[in-house]
Amino acid sequence: MSDKVVLAYSGGLDTSIIIPWLKENYDCDVIAYVGDVGQGDDLDAVADKSYATGASKVAVEDLRDEFLNEYVFPAIRAGAVYEHKYLLGTALARPVIAQHQAELALREGATALAHGCTGKGNDQVRFELAFRAVAPELKIIAPWREWALVSREDCLAYAESRGIPVEQSRSKIHSRDRNILHVSHEGGELEDPNHAPLESTWTWTCSPQDAPDRAETVEIGFWEGMPVSINGVRRGPVALMEALNEIGARNAVGRVDMVENRFVGIKSRGCYESPGGTLLLAAYRELEALCLDRDLAHYKQQLSLKYAELVYYGQWFTPLRESIDAFVESTRRAITGSVTLSLYKGNVAVAGRDAVNSMYRTDVASFTMSDAYDQKDAAGFIRIVGLQTRGRVASQQLEVAE
Repeated sequence: MSDKVVLAYSGGLDTSIIIPWLKENYDCDVIAYVGDVGQGDDLDAVADKSYATGASKVAVEDLRDEFLNEYVFPAIRAGAVYEHKYLLGTALARPVIAQHQAELALREGATALAHGCTGKGNDQVRFELAFRAVAPELKIIAPWREWALVSREDCLAYAESRGIPVEQSRSKIHSRDRNILHVSHEGGELEDPNHAPLESTWTWTCSPQDAPDRAETVEIGFWEGMPVSINGVRRGPVALMEALNEIGARNAVGRVDMVENRFVGIKSRGCYESPGGTLLLAAYRELEALCLDRDLAHYKQQLSLKYAELVYYGQWFTPLRESIDAFVESTRRAITGSVTLSLYKGNVAVAGRDAVNSMYRTDVASFTMSDAYDQKDAAGFIRIVGLQTRGRVASQQLEVAE
């Protein structure tokens, strides 16, 4: 009886050739696992392709609700943005896929888990740390760290030699990853950081030049930190995210071009499109500005940076990430309200914000003086705040006099 290996399968170039490679080199049965995180593929066609290339079984699971509720929305609430730009679309999807892949392997009595991540990237870490958290006893097979193929061109040649159809070609060489939060683009002209991305590189969002010539407004409603409505109409997580993606994309919102620091120590260049996520993050930050007191808001900013780093590094299944989530969970209870955004050719401006628990008080903030704030109190406040400065200056003057 052959061993069973469960492969994280997308139907792209890498995983398409991994199935025959595993069978040739490990003499095993390959179970293809397809986690639907909103990549927009014809999953029936993906499953058929895995069978055609040698899979003995295919498992397809709809993970979209879980992905949004348990990964994307918590990251939005945490303000997690890696290196000030990246909304972590791929990094957030890996642990949910890997967890369900490993659980399937345990149910099937498999002896190993496999993935198509290269030995240079972050995804190998994300998958394998998740595997270790869920099924540490299973062997991990990473073909990119074993086979003799060293380039995308080599992979194309391997596919051609075995009659495996793939979408990539030598003139269309980008590596892409898509889900309901984003699409990423790497390779091709992007490997030179001095080259602008081709317009054909972008696949989701409209270019600013082609976006509408009039601004579009959208109101996003939240209930205790959970996005629940668009323009006053309540929607479930998937429908809400799909609608925000459509709105953002047609207004050229969410394009990012960045050079980032990979966990393995390599600088890499990638382009990302996150139209709906960009709108959600902008809206949530505005409600937090109304509802969180200064010290809490400032401390949360520090944790946001760490949270983003943990996600990017594949450290989702860790006590630290869980503890930061618990902290964020305590802050989100106050976030109920709505934010209206104005979108114009890639720009996102705030057109209005309203919150049930708003701490903003017009009678205090207004330039019009009122009984709510006695300006005379400011003089004593400033004297106390400046006490150390006055003391230091007096000490310096004394030293000069001596």
